[in-house]
Amino acid sequence: MRVLRARLLDILNREQAKELAQIKGDHIKAEWGNQIRSYVLHPYQMVKDHRTDLEIGNANAVLDGKIDALIEMYLRSTIGERSS
Repeated sequence: MRVLRARLLDILNREQAKELAQIKGDHIKAEWGNQIRSYVLHPYQMVKDHRTDLEIGNANAVLDGKIDALIEMYLRSTIGERSS
């Protein structure tokens, strides 16, 4: 019974790990060159999303939370990648 219980727990742990890996997706290291956005605040203002090449000229609005355009462009680009 102990061996059976250990095997069943092992199977359950593997299934949970597989499900968690599927939810998390691919892992990208947070290192130089992997940034998502650049913020320029001086001498002019600009926010550039490197994934979609979207540039927004009002950095303060983005910093205040108005990121709908960034989200929309990212979703459109990921949908385009999947359909190709």
